Amino acid sequence: MHILLIEDDLDLGRALQAALRTEGHSSTWLRRVHDAPPQLDPAAQDAVLLDQTLPDGDGRQLLTRWRRQGSTVPVIVITARSALEDRLAGFDGGADDYVIKPFEMPELIARLRSVLRRSAQQASDQWVLGRLTMEPRRQRALLDGTELALSPREYQLLLELARERGGVVPKHQLAQRLAPLGEPLEFGTLEVHLANLRRKIGADRIGTLRGVGYWLECA
Repeated sequence: MHILLIEDDLDLGRALQAALRTEGHSSTWLRRVHDAPPQLDPAAQDAVLLDQTLPDGDGRQLLTRWRRQGSTVPVIVITARSALEDRLAGFDGGADDYVIKPFEMPELIARLRSVLRRSAQQASDQWVLGRLTMEPRRQRALLDGTELALSPREYQLLLELARERGGVVPKHQLAQRLAPLGEPLEFGTLEVHLANLRRKIGADRIGTLRGVGYWLECA
C-alpha cells in the first residue's frame, strides 16, 4: 500500500520511511503544508501520516480541508501536543488516530495497520473473503487454505480488490495504486497482471465492468 507521509523532521521522516518499507508499504515524503496535495485522491494513497506542527502551518488545517472535501482516506495525526483539548480537536477534525511524540515505531505501525484494516472493513489482520484469505501483515494470500504463489504486483492487485469487498475498483485507481511512488501503470501492463492473477485464483473470481473497472468475487 502507498502511504503519504507529511513530516518535517529529517531523522523521523527517514525512520518512518524505513519502517514503512519493512512493513511492505511504499511512501511519498513531504515536509511542508505547501507541498501537500490540495485534495486526497484515494487512488494515490491508502493512508496519511500527518505531523501537526509543520514549518509553514498547522497540519490539522490540511486535515480539516480534506474532510470538508469529503475525503475518507485514513489519517493518523502525529504530534508533540499531548493536551486533551489538542487530541479532542484532532479527532473532531477528522483524524482516525492520534499519536503523541515521542513514540515507539512498532506502536505507530500497529496503529497504521489498524486504520487500514478498518478502512477495508475487516475485524482482524486476517481478511476472510469467502474462499479467499488475505494476510496483509505477512503479505500472503490463501485460497481454500493453500497459499497462492503470487508476484508482488499480483499480490498488491489482489489486496486492492479485496479492500473494496466486492465493490468495483476503477481501472485508473488500480493502475495508480500498483505503481511505485504513485506513477501510474499503463493499462496494458495492468491487464497482463490481471490475466496472471485470474489464472492463479480462478477467472470467475475477478469480474469486469467493461470500460470502468474490476471487482473481486467474495463468495
